[in-house]
Amino acid sequence: MNKPLSIELYWLVMTVLMTSVLFWPYIINRMKEHGIWQAVWNPQPDTRPKAQWAERLMRAHSNAVENLVIFAPLVLVLQITGISTPTTASACMVYFFVRLAHVLLYTFAVPLLRTVVFVIGWGCQMALALTLLNVI
Repeated sequence: MNKPLSIELYWLVMTVLMTSVLFWPYIINRMKEHGIWQAVWNPQPDTRPKAQWAERLMRAHSNAVENLVIFAPLVLVLQITGISTPTTASACMVYFFVRLAHVLLYTFAVPLLRTVVFVIGWGCQMALALTLLNVI
């Protein structure tokens, strides 16, 4: 029996899926730069891409994973405790879109806006945490 996902869990799943595919463009770039066999065999972990966008995407992907470690447990605790409010639902949806924007802005080296969307994403995380703590 399938139970429908809460809005918060839906956006968590979408965020996890997005984060899980972010590496493909820079892996394809690695294959282009080094050849398929060299790229899939055992690339040296310190091999940096020649393309600057690929380097930035790698960092954006790492940042997305690091922030998922904060976002996911907050959403799961909301689910476990049965808390779902318009604030938590909106925060989870906004989080997805600002993380997507962050990856794009980071990859294409757009200054300032990248920081703005990062801070909005952090604010979404704080909204979840403060809701759990009954502060908001």
